[in-house]
Amino acid sequence: MNGGIMGVLEDFSGWVVFEKLGFEAGGAAGEALNFFIYDTIKVFILLSAMVFLVSLIRASLSPHRIRQMLGGGREGAGNLMAALLGVPTPFCSCSAVPLFIGFVKAGVPLGITFSFLISSPMVDGVAIAMLLALFGWEVTLIYVSVGVAVATVAGIIIGRMGLEGEVEEFVKGAQAGNGEEEKTGWKEKIAFAKAETAAIVTRVGPYVLVGVGVGAYIHGFVPADFLAGIAGKENPLAVPVAVLVGIPLYSNAAGTIPIVQALMAKGMAMGTALALMMSITALSLPEMVILRRVLKPKLIAVFAGILAVSFVLVGLLFNAIIG
Repeated sequence: MNGGIMGVLEDFSGWVVFEKLGFEAGGAAGEALNFFIYDTIKVFILLSAMVFLVSLIRASLSPHRIRQMLGGGREGAGNLMAALLGVPTPFCSCSAVPLFIGFVKAGVPLGITFSFLISSPMVDGVAIAMLLALFGWEVTLIYVSVGVAVATVAGIIIGRMGLEGEVEEFVKGAQAGNGEEEKTGWKEKIAFAKAETAAIVTRVGPYVLVGVGVGAYIHGFVPADFLAGIAGKENPLAVPVAVLVGIPLYSNAAGTIPIVQALMAKGMAMGTALALMMSITALSLPEMVILRRVLKPKLIAVFAGILAVSFVLVGLLFNAIIG
């Protein structure tokens, strides 16, 4: 018997698949089903726990308070703060426009605003929970650190380019809502965290099942080392191709990370996998289309270009160091 909670889950999934259902150990179908059951249970347990903790933090970080904290931020420190605030503040394409309007109206510098908008979809609580469940704390720490660093540096670059004129005019005159936030105690915060956990886990649940399902198929049926030649660290084109492939793939961490885990198990280098994950979660085409409502084409192109180059460089660096 394996030790710990994960060992219990592994034993349970193996017992169900190989003893109760009678699949052959080592067979493609049995290994795929075992992967699916084990990873699904593990992901949902850690996802629920992480989202609950992150939601407690979010209860004290309303958009009004975030705008107050970032409004007078200095370059560098302000960008880092914005990137860190993006971690417990889930951001998606549907909230891009109101968030951007609110930040600009509150006087948050453009570069600092972009540091927040880059970090939030790429390094949110769901991503952290999924990474912990499937890769462990070492890879999770690497991904979070790289995500915050990319968001910080990209925001600084955008801030220095003097692109404030590339924001649509109506944004500057829009009303962001400056009312004071409601004071809440721990009872209300815990209630909020419970409701948020139920809502987020329910919303991302289908993505988890699809992502783990695709990953299980890759794990069981794709030949060993299939990707080692075309997506391993020895192929310098693997990383830019992964970034380009990720752009039209609109998904979130829940659907992306289990697939990447299975791809890495079959030979995809870690840097290539990181670049693919970042591209899908922070550089998707649908997000760019929605942001077009508040940004002019030049700023969108600069934003997308800086992210694409950053992801390629990160991928190449990690492939060279780690593989």
